[in-house]
Amino acid sequence: MPLSSKRILMGNEAIAFGAMKAGVQIASGYPGTPSNEVMETIASHAKEYGIYAEWATNEKVALETAVGAAYSGANAIVTMKQVGLNVASDPLMSLSYIGVKGSLVILVSDDPGPHSSQTEQDTRVFGHFANIPVLDPSTPQEAYDMTLLAFELSHEMETPVILRTTTRVSHGCADVVIGDIFPVPRDIEGFVKDTRWAIFPKLTAQRHPLLEDLQLRLSDRFSEYFGDNSFNSVSKGSSRIGIAASGVSYLYAMEAIRALSGVFPVFKTATVYPFPEKAALEFLKGITDLIVVEELDPYMEEQFLQLAGKHHLNVNIYGKKNGCFPVSGEYDVDVVIDGINSSLEKGNTDIPGLSHSLPAINLKEVPSLPIRAPTLCAGCMHRTVFYAFKKAAGKLRSQKDIGSVFSGDIGCYTLGNARPLNMVDTCLCMGAGISIAAGLSHTQEYSSNGKAKQVAFIGDSTFFHSGIAAVVSAVYNNADITIAVLDNRTTAMTGHQPHPGIGITAVGSPAKIIDIAEVLKSCGVGLVRTIGADSLEGCIDAATEAMQFEGPSAVVFREKCIAISKGAGQYIVDEDKCTGCKLCISQLGCPAIFSITSGLPVIQDTCSGCGLCAQTCPSAAIILKEVLQ
Repeated sequence: MPLSSKRILMGNEAIAFGAMKAGVQIASGYPGTPSNEVMETIASHAKEYGIYAEWATNEKVALETAVGAAYSGANAIVTMKQVGLNVASDPLMSLSYIGVKGSLVILVSDDPGPHSSQTEQDTRVFGHFANIPVLDPSTPQEAYDMTLLAFELSHEMETPVILRTTTRVSHGCADVVIGDIFPVPRDIEGFVKDTRWAIFPKLTAQRHPLLEDLQLRLSDRFSEYFGDNSFNSVSKGSSRIGIAASGVSYLYAMEAIRALSGVFPVFKTATVYPFPEKAALEFLKGITDLIVVEELDPYMEEQFLQLAGKHHLNVNIYGKKNGCFPVSGEYDVDVVIDGINSSLEKGNTDIPGLSHSLPAINLKEVPSLPIRAPTLCAGCMHRTVFYAFKKAAGKLRSQKDIGSVFSGDIGCYTLGNARPLNMVDTCLCMGAGISIAAGLSHTQEYSSNGKAKQVAFIGDSTFFHSGIAAVVSAVYNNADITIAVLDNRTTAMTGHQPHPGIGITAVGSPAKIIDIAEVLKSCGVGLVRTIGADSLEGCIDAATEAMQFEGPSAVVFREKCIAISKGAGQYIVDEDKCTGCKLCISQLGCPAIFSITSGLPVIQDTCSGCGLCAQTCPSAAIILKEVLQ
């Protein structure tokens, strides 16, 4: 059945529908907020429209899978967030030289702020670095339309195309007009052997000039897209002070100058790399001062500065480099107003009827939201494991005078660094916990701080993403580490996507389960245990045994994510037994437990029934609600 209508869609959903309208045949990705909904939407329609969709083990694998499909002439899309592009950068940098035969769109969602990332990266700059064209939509409708353009350009130019969004575009909702969608055709040519597909130094030397020529052709092509009703546009103004913007920053800028409609000429571009030089040069004619509005890196600002220098233009450019706009963090309308006002003040510019500044936007007084520190969910299995290792580390310290260092990773369990647990000493990137622990273990003979046991925490999805290679290296180099795999049977932090250890694919089909414990054994880990995380004593014993083992050891702690499977019921405090020691509050940090004025703890109805507090209470004062009743 065709699928055509106007719908309220999230930007990510619009991209997915755009990909399906463009005839995508292969979709691959790795979960990462704010990109997830693109793959999830495609996967939910995959069987209906004959699309192959998968969650790969990491972004590098996802891109390479999509590349293989594109080599055969298929239309492919790969999805990831900005830090995932780091993982995929190795094949990406070579791919720009080789190109594709079908079409390949790389959806990368940046996260200014950041809201859920370790870094604020700007994919526009990465595209420039890799010589891969970048499109930057500002609305869900543009996200849909530009997805179609991305597939078109990729096929026409035989190059991968990056579609870059930011959190507000990915997760913003609006009316989107989508076209009819039909099942994808089954008539791709298939892989044809050609020396072009094998990158060697000679081929690289031959193709590099062609790659540079492609950038010039794309720049000219992007300049052709300028008009009043396209992704790229120029609006006229009565002053000689221009504004340039792209992506969601364009919307902020237009809101900021809404009261001065028609005053500022505005240059809006969504085809950010290669930079549309001809159109930009035409815009700068008659402009004496240019204000560049963009989140993260000063990418457009640098393009305009180079253009002005190259053509000896007498134009003042204001942006991040002269301190008018913040160099980091997410923008909003207020930030943009301040930046424009700073630019006007610095340039001492005169606008008829305006004294060097924009009027503030009068918003209704909005009460401040209460501060809520990030914390593990009530009943999360990770809390039990962290507490178990804290107890095991205490035993190791008291019995053998050996300290402990806990290397963490990216996931829900990163929150183990918060008080009162304080159980994550390092956190760098996905899979790094094991490698860092191994590196620390090899410094023991040089350390003046005494011996310490190295423990690495890693989630089940992250284990498949980038943990296995780290395990192999640790075993090969005989690192004295303990690996704690927190297997909550899902990719919890990014929205509960499946992974190879669950037995379900992205489209819900049954799959072979890859057993983590067996993988650890096959890698040569000397001691491997698997235990349910519902028993605190059992977890303490397993953690103690693993930490006392010399050489690589591992414990797989298994329990379903509490957001998917609740516990036995709600626990409450028996006030007749409670002594007010508050150990349940001071040591566990469960958000369902708090103290009242009487001094006794109270367990809220957000309790999910894991029972950890009951297992730690020295007075047996925490019991199931049904028991007390």
